[in-house]
Amino acid sequence: MSLKHTIFSILFIIIIGCAQKSESTADFKDLEGNSVLLSDFKGKKILVNFWATWCVPCIEEMPAMAEAQELLASENYIFLFATTDEMAKIDKFKEKHQFPFQYVRYQSSLDKLNIHALPATFIYNTKGELVKRWDGAQEWNSKEMIKQLKSIE
Repeated sequence: MSLKHTIFSILFIIIIGCAQKSESTADFKDLEGNSVLLSDFKGKKILVNFWATWCVPCIEEMPAMAEAQELLASENYIFLFATTDEMAKIDKFKEKHQFPFQYVRYQSSLDKLNIHALPATFIYNTKGELVKRWDGAQEWNSKEMIKQLKSIE
């Protein structure tokens, strides 16, 4: 095999491998084990809150998150609550705390998203672009925060 063919073959494998990974990788799973892709919510604004069942600030901000979710119901928002905790722990938490959230399990390392403390919240616009990130607990139901979230296209 010539050098030209070898280089072409390697580049082809890399390109195809990268293309397949970006299309098929689902880092999130719902509580039934189904893959959840952010692209499933095309045309919607997405708030992804990374939390854990053991994280006190995460749990303390949840009532305000629930209120914000209600206040933004007509604003084309999807709220996802992502954790790396095991499904059994998520189910137990869900039973104990009656929050109206769509829980998902994050299948990868939080390091992949440069998350080193919880909670961390990512906001995606209707084009699927990450437009805002907050690290640490926030006052999600404050007038200022609701105004800021409404302003995202």
